[in-house]
Amino acid sequence: MKTVKMNDVELCYEVFGEKNSDTIVLIPGLGSQMIRWDITFCNLLVEKGFRVIRFDNRDSGGSVFNAKREIPAGKSIEEIFGNLSKEGIPYSLMDMANDVIGLLNHLNIEKVHIAGRSMGGIIAQLLGSYYPERVSSLTIIMSTSMNPSLPKPDPEVMAMMTQVSADPVLQKEEYLREKIHFAKKISGSGYVFDSNQEKALLEEELIRSRTKNGIIRQLLAMGSFQFNPEVLKKITAPTLIIHGTDDLIFHPDCGKDIADSIPRAEWLLIEGMGHSIPIELYSFISNKISDLTK
Repeated sequence: MKTVKMNDVELCYEVFGEKNSDTIVLIPGLGSQMIRWDITFCNLLVEKGFRVIRFDNRDSGGSVFNAKREIPAGKSIEEIFGNLSKEGIPYSLMDMANDVIGLLNHLNIEKVHIAGRSMGGIIAQLLGSYYPERVSSLTIIMSTSMNPSLPKPDPEVMAMMTQVSADPVLQKEEYLREKIHFAKKISGSGYVFDSNQEKALLEEELIRSRTKNGIIRQLLAMGSFQFNPEVLKKITAPTLIIHGTDDLIFHPDCGKDIADSIPRAEWLLIEGMGHSIPIELYSFISNKISDLTK
């Protein structure tokens, strides 16, 4: 893993399949790290001829946003947003999209395929719309256009996402229990949830994390996003939208809305998939991405 410094951001990234010339960039979701794009999945893409770049968004994992002011601890998202919105949010989703462009410039890569999951799928939409000359194809997984008319997240899941979490240092076991319970809740009915695997991943994320409360700034970036239907209409790259029938965060209608809004986009609804990518689907999804790029 390497790190590149760009203005107020230090971006941590990793490259697989250096010999391959066809590059795909994998963008993580809200609060999650690059390791959520499993090495097994990355290697499947390498076997299909891709050079694979996975990275941590600013404020997650090994990536750091050098904030001018810290997020106050122990307050609700609503309280934090109300206070910060008066002075402006720390950064936007467009700033996060520009991080990707900065990384590509650093690596001297002109054009890439993009795959984004959840919040990473929104960032992928921005890249496809504002940087068409840099994007060869888009794969958008379990995401949304942020159209305010779309169904809202499941109320119980939303409450779990916005509650004040246990401190991962002082209350590590309680923190892990909360996160595992949440991961199981959103995992979908079609695939077996592995609590031990999730716990191991969470513990690795704790070890890798260089930022405290960074997810709050990412939430603020999402919360301040202004939906614009023209963004999707301007996307010209071949696009695949993948969504699960059991997604409790972004209802399947959210994915369908993206597919309907991007010209000639392909829509793929997977029965029993929730707001995660089960290992059983790695091969299937990597095949679909490969088919799209050809």
